[in-house]
Amino acid sequence: MKDKTAKGIAHVLIESLPYIQKFKGKTVIIKYGGNAMIDENLKACFARDIVLMKLVGINPVVVHGGGPQIGNLLERLNIQTEFINGMRVTDSETMDVVEMVLGGQVNKDIVNLINMAGGKAVGLTGKDGDFIRARKIAMTRINANTQASEIIDIGHVGEVSSIDPAVVDMLSKSNFIPVIAPIGVGEDGRSYNINADLVAGKVAEVLKAEKLILLTNIPGILDKQGELLTGLSVKDIDALIADGTISGGMIPKTRCGTDALKGGVKNVHIIDGRVEHAVLLELFTDQGVGTLLMN
Repeated sequence: MKDKTAKGIAHVLIESLPYIQKFKGKTVIIKYGGNAMIDENLKACFARDIVLMKLVGINPVVVHGGGPQIGNLLERLNIQTEFINGMRVTDSETMDVVEMVLGGQVNKDIVNLINMAGGKAVGLTGKDGDFIRARKIAMTRINANTQASEIIDIGHVGEVSSIDPAVVDMLSKSNFIPVIAPIGVGEDGRSYNINADLVAGKVAEVLKAEKLILLTNIPGILDKQGELLTGLSVKDIDALIADGTISGGMIPKTRCGTDALKGGVKNVHIIDGRVEHAVLLELFTDQGVGTLLMN
C-alpha cells in the first residue's frame, strides 16, 4: 500500500510539472469568496495554494469579497440594509462599515493567513496608490405604477472607471503577494464599493493575466440537468444565458469572465471553492475542478 501511495504522489508531482513550466513568470488573478472564505480548513488550504504558486514562480494576485461579513456587522450595529436588483444600497454610514470590513477585517485576515503559510502578502484597497478609480453606478428600474423608467440612487456603489497597475506590479516583482479589497475612489474623493468579480476581471485585463480564477459555492456552470459543463466559449455563454441555463447571480459572474477574455485574459475558470486546494487542482492537474471559459 505504501508503494502505491508513493507512486500516486509521484504521479501528481509529475503531472504538475508542465503546468508549472507553462505558468512560471505569469500572473494569475484569483477572486476569493464564498465558503472558501468562511470554513477554517478551506481558508488554510487556500493560503497554502497561494504561497505554493508564488514559490514555483507564478505571480498570484488575490481579489476578495466579503458580503456576509458586511451583513453581520451591519446587523450587530443595528444598521438597516436594503438590496435593489441584488445590490446593497450603500449610504455614507453603510459605506463606513463596508470600508471597515473589506479594507480592514477581511483584508487583514487574508493577509495574515498567507503570511502564516509562509508567504509575504500585502493588503490594498483601490485608494492605495490611487489604483482603482471608480464611478457611481447609475441604476434604473421601471416604476410599477407609471411603467416609466426611473433612476434609483443606491449610494456608494460603483464600477471601475480605470485601474493603474503600478502598485500591484511593484509588489509582485518584489516577491510580495497583493491582496485587494474591492473599494475604489471617485473623482470626488469618495469611496465606492465595487463588485469583487468585476474588480478581479478588470485587474486581470490591465495586468494581462494568464488566468482569472473565480471561486464559487457550486461546482461551476451547470446544464439544465445539473451536470457540470467543463469547457465553454463566449458564444456558448451567450446561448446559455439566452435559454435560461445560466441565470441569477451566475450571469454577472460569467459576464465578468467573458469581458476579461475579450480584454485579453487567456483563460477564465469558474471553480468550486468548497473543494480543498481547488486553486492548485485547477492550475496543476489535467482534470481541473470547474468550468473553463475560452474565446
